[in-house]
Amino acid sequence: MELLIMAYALKTSCARNIIGVIPYFPYSKQSKMRKRGSIVCKLLASMLAKAGLTHIITMDLHQKEIQGFFSFPVDNLRASPFLIQYIQEEIPDYRNAVIVAKSPDAAKRAQSYAERLRLGLAVIHGEAQCTEQDMDDGRHSPPMVKNATVHPGLELPLMMAKEKPPITVVGDVGGRIAIIVDDIIDDVESFVAAAEILKERGAYKIFVMATHGLLSADAPRLIEESSIDEVVVTNTVPHEVQKLQCPKIKTVDISLILSEAIRRIHNGESMAYLFRNITVDD
Repeated sequence: MELLIMAYALKTSCARNIIGVIPYFPYSKQSKMRKRGSIVCKLLASMLAKAGLTHIITMDLHQKEIQGFFSFPVDNLRASPFLIQYIQEEIPDYRNAVIVAKSPDAAKRAQSYAERLRLGLAVIHGEAQCTEQDMDDGRHSPPMVKNATVHPGLELPLMMAKEKPPITVVGDVGGRIAIIVDDIIDDVESFVAAAEILKERGAYKIFVMATHGLLSADAPRLIEESSIDEVVVTNTVPHEVQKLQCPKIKTVDISLILSEAIRRIHNGESMAYLFRNITVDD
């Protein structure tokens, strides 16, 4: 709301361009309709446009297709070069590592990291994982009505419930360093469960790399008590308090690319340089 109010104040003051720098775009996970829910990300895009923004600089949107919600340019910068540099410089034996996707949904991102680091790839798949599509919002569609009359000629086919296979790790992690990559780390239960599975499969060190470290609720305590050796996030979201609670949390500074993007837009220079060597799946 503060951003919308400031943007509208600038619009009513006849500003020529209003550029919003939003390193972590909120509600980016709500970019698709689940059951009868709303697409909050689309609503937020419309509100920003109505308030008067003419350009947005953000980083690692949860889905790249979110850029299509906007009626003005969106520069979706990437944090992966900074995280890859951290792996190469701060993990001494990274050549013995394997990139891990904690769910099949994250496999494309993990593959992008694995190809650039020339490392192997592993994917965790099974019943312990809870995907976004399985989240129950407590509503029924259609609503449950007592004594509801159904048209005698209407027989809808029954929806078969999904049954996930037993938890498995596709790929060899025995005697290797496991590096789990994702874009957002908020509720860490799924990361902790993945770390436990990787430990059982023989991984001797486990790192978690993510762009946005929200680390809400009891996340620092759960990380401290888990098998995870280090959680590496960028400073798109402030997390100084969480770092005091858990020394395993490390920060990678990405202010350089944001400041360069601001400078290039201000001077009317090309933004293509900031997207060099960026793959489609990144």
